[in-house]
Amino acid sequence: MTTLSHLSGLFRGTFRHGIHPPDNKHFTASRPIERLPFSRELVLPLSQHAGKPSVPLVRKGQEVARGEPIAKADGFVSVPLHAPASGVIKDIRLMPSARGPMVESVILEVYPGDPQDILYGAEVDTEAMSPKEITQAVQDTGLVGLGGAAFPTHVKLAVPEGNPIHTVLINGCECEPFLTTDHRLMLEQAEDLVKGTRILMRAMGAERGLIGVEDNKLDAVEAIRNVLEPNDTVSVKAVQTKYPQGAEKMLAKSLLNVEIPPGKLPFSVGLGVFNVATTAQIGQLLPMNRGVIERVVTVTGPGVERPGNYMVPIGTPIRFLLECLGFEGGTRHLIMGGPMMGGTVSSLDTPITKGCGGLLVLNEHQLTTEEQMRRYPCINCGACVEACPMLLNPCELGRLANKARYDVMAERYHLNDCFECGSCSYVCPAAIPLVQYFRVAKSANRERAAAS
Repeated sequence: MTTLSHLSGLFRGTFRHGIHPPDNKHFTASRPIERLPFSRELVLPLSQHAGKPSVPLVRKGQEVARGEPIAKADGFVSVPLHAPASGVIKDIRLMPSARGPMVESVILEVYPGDPQDILYGAEVDTEAMSPKEITQAVQDTGLVGLGGAAFPTHVKLAVPEGNPIHTVLINGCECEPFLTTDHRLMLEQAEDLVKGTRILMRAMGAERGLIGVEDNKLDAVEAIRNVLEPNDTVSVKAVQTKYPQGAEKMLAKSLLNVEIPPGKLPFSVGLGVFNVATTAQIGQLLPMNRGVIERVVTVTGPGVERPGNYMVPIGTPIRFLLECLGFEGGTRHLIMGGPMMGGTVSSLDTPITKGCGGLLVLNEHQLTTEEQMRRYPCINCGACVEACPMLLNPCELGRLANKARYDVMAERYHLNDCFECGSCSYVCPAAIPLVQYFRVAKSANRERAAAS
């Protein structure tokens, strides 16, 4: 990683607690973004975002051009879907998803030998657009949070009245081990990132934009500073490298010393928080009135021959991606996302979706044995309490979970403030899967609330 001595005096904000797992970013941090070939077939789930699934605009046998809308949003908390390649609609049917359940998907057969030019879109003046027009344009792009949450971006722009936004925070921390997607985007697409930040500021009426980057990526700080204007309303600051620095509550504390109250969203304290990949896409797509059709994915780990950062069409099956990069294994070797918050892949036919920023490829040596997975009784060491960035008591929450006291967990121990970063599970010497307990508890509470 580049160390830039002239940036050594930068501000280094942080938050209480947190952990320092090995970052393992050396596999891909220095590798520029490469473009992969198109798979013969693309699998496009109609539900690859939070909210209602998209509604198909196409039928079986229909020809589509790259960038053409193929599904429309179904209401406000939904986004459209665009064709990542020119081809013909082969089918619309249930296909595997990353988490396991089958979801309705559009199967696109890609035309071989096609130049794959983007034929949709037209240049527009984003500076002449009103905040409402920007919000609608963002929805029309199909943008969701590309950092992993996949929450529709335009919904975050629609702030309730009476909540003025003074600062747009852009998360460039990328604290998840192994992943370097955001790092490479900041180095290679700094202009789009700053342009997107300005568009978000106009949409939210914010006076300034602030990009936070962990101090193990000072070359990204410099790249962004090089495209800023003198006395710019957009600025960049380094924060201490610590997990989970990229969580919105941690970022607000580290950059501005502002605490987002429990149960509240960033707009309640005048902030709008977005990921750098999402912001760069806004800067790139909105001026051309185009939709999301591809994204950068970090494919990394000891189980792949050619780790790197790759521009991948949305809908590319994981099987094809791994064949291109040299991997012979099964689903038990794969994690979609990073090791802290990612999930194992249920099928090699699972496609890359808008929210997928990384694929961690392990081998037999990295797989946990049954002996290593053995759980032991809690010894009340307090390591989880010292690690929790939300200042919760994971130890007590775990005991309550074992007794199925899910209501007490939420009412007295603030279960819903947990955002499942995995810090407690990581440090637990007894190997207690605390995060899994908390997910079960939250699910049970939601089911009870829905039934009441």
